[in-house]
Amino acid sequence: MLRRTSLAGVPAGRYAPSPSGDLHVGNLRTALLAWLFARSTGRDFLMRMEDLDDRSAAGADARQLADLAAIGLDWDGPVLYQSSRRSRYDAIVDSLTAAGRTFECFCTRREILDAPRAPHSPEGAYPGTCLRLSPSQLDEKRAVGRPPAIRLRADVGEFRVEDDLHGSYTGVVDDFVLRRGDGTPAYNLAVVVDDAETGVDQVVRGDDLLSSAPRQAYLATLLGFAVPTYAHVPLVVNAAGVRLSKRDGAVTLEDLAVQGVSTQYVVNAMARSLGLAVEGEHATAAAMLTHFDPAALPRQPWVFCP
Repeated sequence: MLRRTSLAGVPAGRYAPSPSGDLHVGNLRTALLAWLFARSTGRDFLMRMEDLDDRSAAGADARQLADLAAIGLDWDGPVLYQSSRRSRYDAIVDSLTAAGRTFECFCTRREILDAPRAPHSPEGAYPGTCLRLSPSQLDEKRAVGRPPAIRLRADVGEFRVEDDLHGSYTGVVDDFVLRRGDGTPAYNLAVVVDDAETGVDQVVRGDDLLSSAPRQAYLATLLGFAVPTYAHVPLVVNAAGVRLSKRDGAVTLEDLAVQGVSTQYVVNAMARSLGLAVEGEHATAAAMLTHFDPAALPRQPWVFCP
């Protein structure tokens, strides 16, 4: 469902799923929240498919868009596919390389996890193994034939962001990947470039991504982009308190429908979970928008047991 065309520079929020399969109730609730945040603040709402890697499933994008429309969401302009912008990401990496802000990294994920790191450094943070390789060491690495990833040469160890739900948050900034060894642009690069160049100044997403915000905000600043406002919202979890996934059974609209659970039932349940409807109320996205207040949102995960 399309509304007016949104141009770069027009303030906007967005939802950006990976088309690896059907959206589950947790994805849909986060999309609903992103829509409510954007529309309640007079922003456009953009849709982006993060389809850069090989996990994309045929037809998943169309099914995702249909499900989002089914719960009452609309968006502005055409859907942006990241796969159409690879040359732009490469140009950004090339410009950072020309400025001396990148380096080649030949480490495997296991080598990074097993490498010694500074005290209090979080697991998975890059330990700097390839940061200061000599020219001869680089030649030796290249001779092995494994294509290197391109990492950012960060000059800070942490960065602070402001979040509408979490307040001030300071997180680790390491020498994170900009382009993987197979040539695929990395998530932390693509999301920053896309948001900045499509006018997205409000990012609403699951709070499992809060720790990535400092890296992205730092990169945006380095590239001369404005840092968006953030709102990292609580996730939907199963009865065991684990983030909802397709392993939990009937959690997509299609699977729920097979069991006799209507899309309207799901919309009603999501609305009640957000304090935007009462038991028995016929909820709609438009009705939720009329009394949406971010300050009143629940701060705990929602337990969904289909």
